Amino acid sequence: MTDSHPAPRSASLVLAQRRTLMAGLAAVALVPPLAGCGRKAPRAQAVPTGATVLALGDSLTSGVGASADTAYPVVLARLTGWKVVNAGVSGDTSVQALERLPALLQKHQPALVIVGIGGNDFLRRQSASATRANIRQICTDAQSTGAQVLLVAVPELSLLAASTGRLSDHALYEEVASELKIPLHSKGWSGVLADARLRSDQIHANAAGYERFAQGLVETLKDTGLLAR
Repeated sequence: MTDSHPAPRSASLVLAQRRTLMAGLAAVALVPPLAGCGRKAPRAQAVPTGATVLALGDSLTSGVGASADTAYPVVLARLTGWKVVNAGVSGDTSVQALERLPALLQKHQPALVIVGIGGNDFLRRQSASATRANIRQICTDAQSTGAQVLLVAVPELSLLAASTGRLSDHALYEEVASELKIPLHSKGWSGVLADARLRSDQIHANAAGYERFAQGLVETLKDTGLLAR
């Protein structure tokens, strides 16, 4: 009768098997993840030097609180080499900007539209859902012409919030940008308008504020691929 208990393995054999197992685990750890797992959204196409860019907005775009040559679209043109059209109208709401947009798109045929609107909606306590719908429509209308779009977040403005420096971006901008998969420049105006040194009044920037905003915008443009580094 044979012995039913297996012969004990030698210490050298056990050590060799352990080494083989550890090598296999290390190899598995080096295998790259499957495509699509945690994949980032595609980068935007770089807008070439000399291209036309449309800056759509209200008084923060037109440059109220400083001279016309220090408005952020002028600074942005200097920093990028783009032809930036200042399509900011003081007092404009999102619905008024939406109404102006078709003629602007037809006239300028921009490669990129920078959308920064909504502050007057908030000041006038208009419906946030209506403002969101208008801004979303502005972005999709611009995209329909082949233009790329960058959305600029605006704080939920009020005189009290501005005076206390407690400003934060309205949530609708993140929602629209995520839904449409377009780049978002966040905390630009919130940061500028929260700093009394960068303001001309409670809700407008001064020349230094517009310069600061444009510089921050350039960093977002580079990070998203809209502006070549």
